[in-house]
Amino acid sequence: MHSANSLASQNSRLARRLWGKLGPDRLRELRQLTEDYRLSIARGDLKLLDGKWYITHTGLLGVARRKRCTGIDVRPLQELCDSSSAHWVFAATVFKNAQSKGFMGFGDADPSNVSALVRGAEMRIAETRAVNRALRKAYGIGLCSVEEIGSFSGPIEARSGIASNLQKHSKNNGDLSGNGQPLLRDRLCLLIRQHNLDAAQVKRYAAEFCHVQSLRDASREQIEGLINHLTSLAEQGSNTLLEQLEPHTEKNAEPTEAA
Repeated sequence: MHSANSLASQNSRLARRLWGKLGPDRLRELRQLTEDYRLSIARGDLKLLDGKWYITHTGLLGVARRKRCTGIDVRPLQELCDSSSAHWVFAATVFKNAQSKGFMGFGDADPSNVSALVRGAEMRIAETRAVNRALRKAYGIGLCSVEEIGSFSGPIEARSGIASNLQKHSKNNGDLSGNGQPLLRDRLCLLIRQHNLDAAQVKRYAAEFCHVQSLRDASREQIEGLINHLTSLAEQGSNTLLEQLEPHTEKNAEPTEAA
């Protein structure tokens, strides 16, 4: 019990450091998840995206190991797969013990439901999604897994204006991937999600960093430089990144043209 309490306290401290102030509901959920499944934020078992907890593939495998899972059988459903269009469907069966009849889960992936950052790896993603769903069924885990949520395009992008600005920029500068998805947009929005950043704050910082009035006025090289810079700060630690962005909160920011 002492170990579980210690892990719960560690998770709470790290969650606040990574994602700022959390409401009582999120903290209660975190404690319950810690007690039920021994998930650790430090190990990368949990992520907070758009105010919701998601379990990771690493976290699910950790649960299976601690529960002494007997094995996992994974195979592609050939009749539903099409390598020419990179569409893959896998079925996974988790056996909790030697007597288990198995818990089955399915996972699919194609260029339309994965991030541009992992295009070309659709087969592996489909396999991971199938395993995740089977593990969640086997151990009664209601949380959706990060790998199942698809292309990191969601509410943060929609409300920030960053995606639309970068999309316009990408079309003008030819910075599109083979299937028409802007690479720069995906990279920046993924960075925002991974570190739970304030998208409006990032937009203001980006305009200042690129020395432009609006993000759409930045060149491709400036946007790439911005993303590389933010990535470098993130690698130094979330606190370093947050400290750099702090002066660009709305109350501190200088008035700029709407991006």
